[in-house]
Amino acid sequence: MQIIARAYNGYKEKFGIPRQAGCVESVLTRIVFEPLFRNPDALRGIEQWSHLWLIWAFSETPQFAADTVADESSPATSLTQPLTFTPTVRPPRLGGNKRVGVFATRSPFRPNPIGLSSVRLLKVEKTAAEGTVLWVSGADLMNGTPVYDIKPYLPYTDIHPDATAGFTTEGKDFRLQVEWGKGTKKGLPSAVVRNLDEILSQDPRPAYQDDDREYALRFDDWNVHFRVKANVLQVLGVSPQIAQ
Repeated sequence: MQIIARAYNGYKEKFGIPRQAGCVESVLTRIVFEPLFRNPDALRGIEQWSHLWLIWAFSETPQFAADTVADESSPATSLTQPLTFTPTVRPPRLGGNKRVGVFATRSPFRPNPIGLSSVRLLKVEKTAAEGTVLWVSGADLMNGTPVYDIKPYLPYTDIHPDATAGFTTEGKDFRLQVEWGKGTKKGLPSAVVRNLDEILSQDPRPAYQDDDREYALRFDDWNVHFRVKANVLQVLGVSPQIAQ
């Protein structure tokens, strides 16, 4: 398969990325096409659609790193057989202690590290340096994620009002109340505060949670430290990233 584009946003690490697309609408993502695919004709008419499907790679999983082959002259990649096949996974929605078949989940640890997300198309921007760039919201992709394909979202066929939600209807409500400690918002752009409010409310902690633990999350150019008590996430401090 060929990488046609890459996604760029403030999600600089896996920790903190929403577990599903559409959960955090305030974070904007730029879809920048690889040079080979910057022909504007390939996007002719795309502004007619409000939502798009992104087909992309779980590029931070071990099997992607082991099975992807690329060189500087071509965006082509080849995905071969996975190193191992794990038939079951432990979804965070079930507390991380119950196993479910991998094909009955959206776990990133799959035989082929391929993701599928529906996102909202906000703007089609023509640039001199990067060609036509798509601005979308609601993406659950890490900064730099490879994109394999883009297709329109079709309401008349992609929406299924009678669909069932499996184990996602079980268990607790994962949304948290976010409380900012005194002075923790100082120096933060309002857009970043809005982004972090949404991201942190989704409870980014792993399935096995410790109420006494302090967590650190990196978003955009900021390090965020927080702790969770009951259903309240307390922001303890925010500091700028140190350039390396």
